[in-house]
Amino acid sequence: MPRERETGSLTDVDGVLVGHHRRAGRGWQTGTTVVNVPNGAVCAVDVRGGGPGTRETDALAPGNLVDRVHAVCLSGGSAYGLATADGVMAELERRHLGVPVGPEPEHVVPVVPTAVVFDLGRGGTFTNRPTAEFGSRAFRDAGRRPKRGAVGAGTGARAGGLQGGVGMASATVDIAGSTVRVAALAVVNSSGCVIDPRTGSPWVDHPSLRRPTTDDRQAWRAWVHAQTAERQALNTTIGVVATDADLDRPEAGRVAMAAHDGLARAIRPAHALTDGDAIFTLATGARPLPDDRDGLVRSAASRSVALNAVAAAAAGVFALACTDAIVHATTLGDAPAYLDLCPGARRP
Repeated sequence: MPRERETGSLTDVDGVLVGHHRRAGRGWQTGTTVVNVPNGAVCAVDVRGGGPGTRETDALAPGNLVDRVHAVCLSGGSAYGLATADGVMAELERRHLGVPVGPEPEHVVPVVPTAVVFDLGRGGTFTNRPTAEFGSRAFRDAGRRPKRGAVGAGTGARAGGLQGGVGMASATVDIAGSTVRVAALAVVNSSGCVIDPRTGSPWVDHPSLRRPTTDDRQAWRAWVHAQTAERQALNTTIGVVATDADLDRPEAGRVAMAAHDGLARAIRPAHALTDGDAIFTLATGARPLPDDRDGLVRSAASRSVALNAVAAAAAGVFALACTDAIVHATTLGDAPAYLDLCPGARRP
């Protein structure tokens, strides 16, 4: 199979690692993805879906105690999958990473913000779901060259009836002479479509794709026509935006809000009552932004302009990451992958 043109990775942001663990076959089709930030990062979240499955999101609110986190966990298993964070907590505790609560280095409480997607029964057995071991294994798998497609939390994902998965993208923004990196990882498990039902092309262009051939479009339309109105609606899209910009928690929250705009560009419809769409932002702080928060006029609006640029980039990379998940997906179980239905759409 030809190698897809890469869109960039969440790990393009220095200090951010990604790991996966999955089980597929023999009644299983689910998994877990962990974003590991060994040096810590400011974290915020924005939840838009009407049926979210999350953990430790209240701790991220501005004004609350937790200032930095060292990992975010994304998992299948619906609410049962929230248990995967226990495994990530154990791995962080062994490394003495977390909120200090005592005089000794090992006296820490790791805070692991977590979100889950609904994939129960996708492999055939409803009770086969991720456990704490999945979180631990995904954490230990974290590295600089993570896989994408039907891996980790995207193993049992569906996207408008297609095989869903994990996608990534990154971009750079020039701010006051400094190059700021913004990247995204999306777990696409949406009831909405990433592909236009009429044309067979994604709503958001991807560098690996071209316009589908006539045969592709015919096959695509036949497949769409064969779908029923009973498609499972208990779906969601979750993900992480990472940046090396020096953001505080309210600013990171604004970036997460903007990333949802990208989600809505790539997946239509989005943010339904039965979705749990949630996006985290991680800001490592390596790149300072213009700072006029002291109220002085000398650099009027410079920080707001910079933040707008980071937010706009977040929307763009998250939209592309959603399409990237579908491009890299491979057929698992009874849901076809997009490029299995439309092989001529792959750019030579």
